[in-house]
Amino acid sequence: MSANLVKYNSLKMYKYLKKCWYNSVKLFLKISLNFYAKKIKIYGRENIPKKGAVLFAINHPNALMDPLFVTAFNPRENHFLVRADVFKKPLIKKALASLNLMPIYRIRDGRSQLSNNEEVFEKCFNILKRKETLIIFPQGGHSRDRNIKTLSKGFTRIVFGALEQNTDLDIAVIPVGVTYQNSSIYPSKVCVQFGKVIDSRIIFTENPKPKAINILKSEVSNQLKKLTVHIPDDENYTSTLQKLNTANVDFTDVDSVNQMISENNFPRAVKKSINLLKPIYYLILINGIIPYLIWKKMAKNIGEIEFVDTMKYGVNVIAFPIFYGLQTFLISFFFGWEIAGIYWLASYFLVFLYTKFSSTNTEEN
Repeated sequence: MSANLVKYNSLKMYKYLKKCWYNSVKLFLKISLNFYAKKIKIYGRENIPKKGAVLFAINHPNALMDPLFVTAFNPRENHFLVRADVFKKPLIKKALASLNLMPIYRIRDGRSQLSNNEEVFEKCFNILKRKETLIIFPQGGHSRDRNIKTLSKGFTRIVFGALEQNTDLDIAVIPVGVTYQNSSIYPSKVCVQFGKVIDSRIIFTENPKPKAINILKSEVSNQLKKLTVHIPDDENYTSTLQKLNTANVDFTDVDSVNQMISENNFPRAVKKSINLLKPIYYLILINGIIPYLIWKKMAKNIGEIEFVDTMKYGVNVIAFPIFYGLQTFLISFFFGWEIAGIYWLASYFLVFLYTKFSSTNTEEN
């Protein structure tokens, strides 16, 4: 067998194993996110092309939870850029890279690090050249504010750079709106809306580059303002948000809420609903007291509120199953596997029951 054939087979096996790993993690995300979110609404998946290069331009209210929800319920395999400081630890860096995550460097990471973005951009060009998909956060940072900020032109550089290098390439740009009922509060309703395809090739070929950049930014921004709740960032922002919170509106009913905002017509204030399943929540905490204490300790070191949900999900999705497994083993030792199995199923059933049927109110911010 020739060296080239061995190399080819090894590469083929590597790609196969990586795809299996990616799909396994994706399945795990689908299951675990349904234990974490009260309701997950997905709209517009029919807008996603089955083949060809796609750039998903997403708003960014809730750190790493945003790409997790978009990726888990997206039929395509995704690559995406995330802030470079997440990659500091070598083991985490390898794990994230295996799931198609790439670092993007910002000024706060040090001006000397910005040169690394040239290599990152080349990787993005190659991803699109291979007619794969890429997830970008065009606002340039995360914010829990319920509006769309001014978009940076970084994502247009990636789109138009790939088009310049590949004259026969078409890139579908799809804005994606992610909306949370009450981010950082468990459990939360979530809405993910995939927008309509924007033909970047037409914009690129029919306009001078500076104008093409502004057109693409404008089209993405306009769609995002409809795909998620958008309260204009003016002197009325705080009072408008307060009226929506007081009325306890369902923010994941995006079209309805945006209509209220545009018409300046809000429902009457309503009392916060009583969570009748709160005793189950305390039972879950008692049953998982060690993971809960781990989370409480880690929560003290979270510097940005947008990362609260990410860290909470990360700790829970790892620590609780491990702890339930250990307790199941101990119970089997004293009472047998039948009782242990009942305990194991009951533990997950209680979490699922509370997640899906507890009362959810709007957040106060």
